[in-house]
Amino acid sequence: MTGVTTWIDRSWYPRHGSNWDDWLFRERVLAHLRPDMTILDLGAGAGTLPQMNFRGLARRVCGVDIDARIKQNHMLDDALIADGKHVPYDSDQFDVVCSNNVLEHLSDPLIVFREVKRVLKTDGVFLFKTPNRRHYVPVISMITPHRFHQYVNVIRGRAAVDTFPTFYRANTGATIRRLARQSGMSVERLEFIEGRPEYLRIAWPAYLLGAAYERLVNFTDAFSGFRVLLLGKLRKQAIFN
Repeated sequence: MTGVTTWIDRSWYPRHGSNWDDWLFRERVLAHLRPDMTILDLGAGAGTLPQMNFRGLARRVCGVDIDARIKQNHMLDDALIADGKHVPYDSDQFDVVCSNNVLEHLSDPLIVFREVKRVLKTDGVFLFKTPNRRHYVPVISMITPHRFHQYVNVIRGRAAVDTFPTFYRANTGATIRRLARQSGMSVERLEFIEGRPEYLRIAWPAYLLGAAYERLVNFTDAFSGFRVLLLGKLRKQAIFN
């Protein structure tokens, strides 16, 4: 990291530490979590993100992931190898289903949304964080090969094995509303957030461009649809609408 990058970090983004977006999502989950609840982490992975550790804060913490390393995830009371299309739990099991940077990897999101609705208890919530497809990061991702994504993430400190193919089929506000309606859930909140431009911190000239973009899309809510993060809260209602 160059001196210029460090200066920009300290001067322009003093409140944005490492994994600031994951800490933000953790706050959203904790706002709904109580000690008597059961929670499912959809796409829990190997347990490398401490921000997704809710063990001890809920009655039971379960997780599913297609990656066999989920069996090493110490943050789960129960870890199962499975994808979101066939969640291996009975219906009406969970008070909260959370998903951190997973929706962008879904090839058929409607099936997954219906599974989420099935395993949620009535009045349960589905909380997720995912990239907004209209942001420049997903746009670049969609026009570049997977090996380029692995290369960029290695530079950013993430192992190539932790970079998975992306589809961005559940990554706009309109798409989320449609998927919620088709799966029988209601949309209670959608947030679009732009913070420190993480992917452009690898070189200070790119960082400056990213900072200019951040200021532009945060200048007015008219540009909110071009912010990087899409955070959502869906609820399973008692009656299918």
